[in-house]
Amino acid sequence: MTKSETIRICSILDIPDDEPLAVELKNGNKLAVYRIDDEYFVTSNVCTHGNALLSEGWQEGDVIECPFHGGAFFIKTGEPAEYPCVKAIKSYAVTIEDDSIFISLSEAENAEPDSF
Repeated sequence: MTKSETIRICSILDIPDDEPLAVELKNGNKLAVYRIDDEYFVTSNVCTHGNALLSEGWQEGDVIECPFHGGAFFIKTGEPAEYPCVKAIKSYAVTIEDDSIFISLSEAENAEPDSF
């Protein structure tokens, strides 16, 4: 069984409506944090198609559009929403505690930075 580590990503007060927040972990992994109504979501910030930062794209409701080729992903699941994106982005389970957002990372995720 793989060990995991819970880490604080940011405060809920840092995240605007309809605009993702870019967060880079100590190991270089790039994450995007989203607010949809009163819910919060965390995904990889790197598009699986064009190697662009999703936080530089456009959020419309529960979809994030990549700024590179206009492909898109469903924020809540990480699944592709628009071609040319066909591979899902990593999404993380979120825990809210004292107005802070936390996620759990496995040892492998903690050690391997995203490509970009």
